[in-house]
Amino acid sequence: WHPTTAVRRREGIYCPWWLRASVVHNRNARASLAAEGRNEMPIRKVEIERLSMASSKSFESGAAALKAAVGRLDMVKFTKAPKEARTFAELEKIIRQDIGKTGLMLFLEFDHGAVLRKESGLDAPKVVHLVIGNPLPVKEMASHFPDGGSYAPATVLVDERQDGVHLSYDRMASFLAPYSNAGALAVARNLDLKIEALIRELTA
Repeated sequence: WHPTTAVRRREGIYCPWWLRASVVHNRNARASLAAEGRNEMPIRKVEIERLSMASSKSFESGAAALKAAVGRLDMVKFTKAPKEARTFAELEKIIRQDIGKTGLMLFLEFDHGAVLRKESGLDAPKVVHLVIGNPLPVKEMASHFPDGGSYAPATVLVDERQDGVHLSYDRMASFLAPYSNAGALAVARNLDLKIEALIRELTA
């Protein structure tokens, strides 16, 4: 497996005429709001750090190895747990039952490739989007500031390309950096270390 360097999502994208018209309309709408003395919706810009590692192994073995390394969250049990647990200690015990050896668990799996292949009738592409994390660090991030809960759990994309299978991950700390909250950033960096270590182990 050959790691590529971490890249940033700042790619140039073609903008069709209808989207350009929408942008102009929105700009004019903001100007109108300002003229009327009304505040527009605040927008925070976030620069994302993306780690992507390539492999010569098969898509199936790469995806299976990643899922085998993490626990799998029982969504039915987890949905009921906050109501049924009498204390946080009881809730934490329920959560830890589903955590894998890596301290992570699989929340959801989206097989984007299956939809694309159904449309095309071909055997490719193969793309799976895995939602991975741990409810306990998510709780910690949200406890430091509310917006911290917007970015977790994390996602790992496994997709097959011409140069091999890629495992890609957007660093949680890069999402939270603009907020300058030291406590939340510490939690995010710890989560990043766990997920990146897992990806590097699988691609070694």
